[in-house]
Amino acid sequence: MEANKENTKEIEYDTIVIGTGVAGYSAAMYAARLGLKVLIIGETPGGTLALTGKVENYPGFMSIDGQELTELLEKHALSYNVKTITEIVDKIEKENNLFAVQAGNNAFKSKTIILATGTEVKKLGIKGEKEFFGNGVSYCALCDSAFIKGKEAAVAGGGDAAVKEALLAVEYAKKVYIINNEKELHPEDSHKKRLDELVQAGKIEVINNNEILEIKGTKEIEKLILKKEFKGKKELLVQGLFVYIGQIPRSELAKILGAKLNKKGEVIVNQDCKTNIKGFFAGGDVTNREWKQAIIAASQGVTAAYSAYNYCRKNN
Repeated sequence: MEANKENTKEIEYDTIVIGTGVAGYSAAMYAARLGLKVLIIGETPGGTLALTGKVENYPGFMSIDGQELTELLEKHALSYNVKTITEIVDKIEKENNLFAVQAGNNAFKSKTIILATGTEVKKLGIKGEKEFFGNGVSYCALCDSAFIKGKEAAVAGGGDAAVKEALLAVEYAKKVYIINNEKELHPEDSHKKRLDELVQAGKIEVINNNEILEIKGTKEIEKLILKKEFKGKKELLVQGLFVYIGQIPRSELAKILGAKLNKKGEVIVNQDCKTNIKGFFAGGDVTNREWKQAIIAASQGVTAAYSAYNYCRKNN
């Protein structure tokens, strides 16, 4: 793999894939198989899937760790003639029939671009969240559950992803509270049974129709201030908080380039993963595909690669 990271400063690529998650690696692998000269650029190898924990809905694997799955995807992609660098892409511009990509001190040109930048976690935007980040506040239970071992913690969110975070956190914590601002949680059936068991056992407690107003503590989190009373108090004593209230598409590069976005900020693509800009394709969670799943991201990555291949073939 290290050999593939050398000599990235070539004059021109057929396609540059931006993003090293499921969609990005799938796109790079397929584009290389189709004979394209490929460069993949990303700041976090594996993307969000690498932080997921167990994955049990990816075809071919009954159960596999998210990190392991992304490593397999990376290994598969880089087994072809794919160049890769770990860097943040600062800017994309279209110059005549080529795209100019600036990533740190590196400048590249390409006939096509495949954007696969995924999403980033949505913040609560409350007092104490920024101050206690890394000292009790986290956006990844898989990464940081060790610091709540034997303690009480909370998860903010009401969707399946938040429930999944709670199920992971409770393996370490003494008890986990799920704080949800809606009437009820929305877990998938595969997680609901386990959730019900842990609620019954007193390991997880759900607080619906409530929200966190402030995070307080000294050096680390000591308590959360709730909007409504819970058991007669607006203070909840916890030593950790995992925030999982949604995702924000990382579509800034597409927006600046002039690609059309929807109201959510997602890149609008058609069934062929084409945007309104010729030669600019997108796949994965950054797009307007409603259902965000790893297998769909892989599918879109492959589709984008095939569209890039056809574009290069017709515009040589």
